[in-house]
Amino acid sequence: MAASAHALEIAIAAAEAASDKLAEDIVALDVSDTLVITDIFLLCSASNDRQVRAIVDGIEARLDEMNIDPVRREGEREGRWVLLDYLDLVVHVQHSDERSYYGLERLWKDGTRIALPDSVTSSRSAPPVE
Repeated sequence: MAASAHALEIAIAAAEAASDKLAEDIVALDVSDTLVITDIFLLCSASNDRQVRAIVDGIEARLDEMNIDPVRREGEREGRWVLLDYLDLVVHVQHSDERSYYGLERLWKDGTRIALPDSVTSSRSAPPVE
């Protein structure tokens, strides 16, 4: 069983919003074969708590434009690992330290990596083209 079209649509929108807020290492995993509670995990990170919160705000704003609200939100107070549950999509925005420590990619390595648009995966450190 593959992730639903709706899950893919909101995962891409959330990934684009995270990228717009300079999230690092954005990864989408199709976990629909492993979990019955969701189709996709979207993982991304930031180097500080303030950036984690900005990414979360950006994702929520983008999905709100699509009339999609999270059914659950956890970890906002600490700003180190925020989870946004959209049922078909679960977004994990983590501080870089938590991301490397908990290694969700290793835990969910059976999930198929979903190709994201180039606008999401391209490096922001590249010099501007003149």
